[in-house]
Amino acid sequence: MLVRSRVPMRVSLVLGSLLLLVVAGLAQRYRGQPAQEEGPQPVFPTGAEFHFIRLEYTDLPEHHRFFGRASRGATGEGWWIVDWPDADNHFTLGVGRLTRVDTGDPRHFRLTDDQLFDNPWVYATQTGWWDLSDAETARLREYLLRGGFLVVDDFWGAEAWEVFRRTMARVLPGKPITDLAHSDAVMHVLYDIEEKDLTFIPGTRHLRIGPDGSVVVQLPPGTGLPAWRAMYDDKDRMVVAVNYNTDVGDAWEYADSPYYPEPMTALAYRYGINYIIYSMTH
Repeated sequence: MLVRSRVPMRVSLVLGSLLLLVVAGLAQRYRGQPAQEEGPQPVFPTGAEFHFIRLEYTDLPEHHRFFGRASRGATGEGWWIVDWPDADNHFTLGVGRLTRVDTGDPRHFRLTDDQLFDNPWVYATQTGWWDLSDAETARLREYLLRGGFLVVDDFWGAEAWEVFRRTMARVLPGKPITDLAHSDAVMHVLYDIEEKDLTFIPGTRHLRIGPDGSVVVQLPPGTGLPAWRAMYDDKDRMVVAVNYNTDVGDAWEYADSPYYPEPMTALAYRYGINYIIYSMTH
């Protein structure tokens, strides 16, 4: 927990086997229609112990685009908005159903917002194109060293990796980015994630409908291998979870779509919930 956090986190867990039931229920909700554009938005309490926090950031000038690809037709400026708000909403619903964590409305703000220190876990997508200022870099360093936890997701290729690597070298100088080992505590804190699960979670752009109507994962040439990596503080506590060449956010966003592979959504929920439980217990 963070030094400035005002509310204690109570974590009491339910059976992990409920995960498949939750995901299956979401997938059936819209009776075969592409669910990310259908149905009412969920309603969450505003006062809660845990909120999904999505980081806003400014894009690198050479990669700036006016509209991020958000769900439900939502639009916004910058890459930070990709998969918002459905990914945040669906994952929050899953956390509320699969644990006793008191979940509230998902939120988004910049690193310089003082609300940052009231939240133990933050998420940033497309971090191969972010352009953090010196003030944001210093604030992220302070946040992580005071007990915060950052999850980065859905960035691809050598160029994006180099941008992210250079940024984190400014945030945590001298700290390496290492591959997650199957023996790492985050892999077993609630769900036991097997070694075979250090695998690729596809974005919807990687899915094709096969001749028999089945969904086929098709990676474009040069995609690169998926990597699950981490950064640690001086006490060997994991403070950054790195989902590289993989797309956990899409698996959350399309959790209620019958066209997205259910095993991949279930895996994405296991990773995400393990990250949360680890961040609140270590």
